[in-house]
Amino acid sequence: MRKRRIARQIALQALFQADVGGVPISEGLEFLFQDKNLPKDVIEFATELAVGTWEHKEELDRIIQECAPHWSIEQMTGVDRNILRMATYEILHMPDTPYSVSINEAVELAKLFGTSNSGRFVNGILGGIVKKYCSPSGKASGGS
Repeated sequence: MRKRRIARQIALQALFQADVGGVPISEGLEFLFQDKNLPKDVIEFATELAVGTWEHKEELDRIIQECAPHWSIEQMTGVDRNILRMATYEILHMPDTPYSVSINEAVELAKLFGTSNSGRFVNGILGGIVKKYCSPSGKASGGS
């Protein structure tokens, strides 16, 4: 499995623990890193993604809500909500990753960890976010 996919899975688990279980993000990451012998770049990417997403949660929730007007953040499953937050953070705040990669990875996570409809749900909302907040060149514009 690719390193960044592993990092995204770890970041998602930490975000879910923080969101649903109230576990501090740093403690969740520390627990998830234990005894896994992960490469340094996996740990760094997972940490950047999870911490960055959590620190920008209010902004991300507002953007997600704008692009999913028929679903409140609270109505979304914990998995879908945190996949959307993480992918939106990556799209808007990590310009080295093409948004198409962020979306594809989010859809794969949704299929793996979510419901049978999660992949389509996540893809549709992230597509709307990219249309609204990203230029045709693939770079975020004005998300913050």
